[in-house]
Amino acid sequence: MTQRELLDGTQVFLLDLDGTVYLGDAPIGGMRETLSALRAMGKKLVFLTNNSSKTAAQYRAKLEGMGLSEADDLVYTSAMATVEELKAHYPGGRVYLVATAALCAEFEAAGIVLDEEDPDVCVLAYDVELTFGKLRRLDRFLRRGKPFLATHPDDVCPTADGSMPDVGSFLALLERSSGRRPDRIVGKPFTPMGRALSARLGVPCSAMCMAGDRMYTDIRFANNNGMKSILVLSGETTKESLASFPDRPDLILPDLNALL
Repeated sequence: MTQRELLDGTQVFLLDLDGTVYLGDAPIGGMRETLSALRAMGKKLVFLTNNSSKTAAQYRAKLEGMGLSEADDLVYTSAMATVEELKAHYPGGRVYLVATAALCAEFEAAGIVLDEEDPDVCVLAYDVELTFGKLRRLDRFLRRGKPFLATHPDDVCPTADGSMPDVGSFLALLERSSGRRPDRIVGKPFTPMGRALSARLGVPCSAMCMAGDRMYTDIRFANNNGMKSILVLSGETTKESLASFPDRPDLILPDLNALL
């Protein structure tokens, strides 16, 4: 697929964050101009992240601070997709949510009833305020057979001073303690977040393009959902590591700016 064919066939660009549009607190190259050009072409921009430790408002504030987002852009997280999944499959259900205080408030603002005593369903997000008490309570509910969702499967979260445990690491612990795996994982590379985005935007997945720097989340997410895909080499994946993954992107670019 050529760059022109991809541009012509895409209505919505789904943009991973760290490693794709910025590194740490700095935009990658001329990213502001690239995103402005895509908007001028009539493309919808969605900043899409698995990281559920922060709220959409917190991500938007960071993007606005770097001059990367505008009012018509959408910030969409695996936590937001999980809210949609709960409303679709557990309407009115009470939820035991393991998450940061800010994310708990976001779920409540979206109409989700949180319950630490007798929930109908359990949700594990990326809780950087995690305590043993939260884990023990979740383990107890899982042993009782409560339905179990996780926002995303990432084992580690990259930081400036090295990786730290992410939801996937917590899931491994809980599997050992409770014998349970999640009944559903919502975020990349799985299909629930793709379905939720398509329904929210009224655009088929075939008219979307996922741009990201991780083969096993971003590119696999595109392939699982029937989307176009761009792998950028400005983050985690290198040309040398490509051979170790079964998935293949439609385009491989040094960074997103090279699209234009």
